[in-house]
Amino acid sequence: QVQLVESGGGLVQPGGSLRLSCAASGSIFSISDMGWYRQAPGKQRELVATITRGGSRNYVNSVKGRFTISRDNAKNTVYLQMNSLKPDDTAVYYCNADALTGWGRGPYVTYWGQGTQVTVSS
Repeated sequence: QVQLVESGGGLVQPGGSLRLSCAASGSIFSISDMGWYRQAPGKQRELVATITRGGSRNYVNSVKGRFTISRDNAKNTVYLQMNSLKPDDTAVYYCNADALTGWGRGPYVTYWGQGTQVTVSS
């Protein structure tokens, strides 16, 4: 199995920055795509950003130019640098990873972290 542990959430003022980290551990053979999602109170979970193993990135329009996703394949870790934060960014942020476990026989399975709270408020 694979465990994902997020860190780096907290309370920040509008215009501030936070950096989220998500480390994957367990019986990992390889990880393909990794991503960040968020869920605000009363809303559905939405995609924030994804990154392939090769580094191709995809962002939801509302965070383009403000958030940057990156990863360290050697550490099985994905990051989300969030700048110019707005109150609308307040949500629980979840990471996920498509992982191949054990001896590498498929298929890839999507695993999720437990979430970390990000609150943007003055």
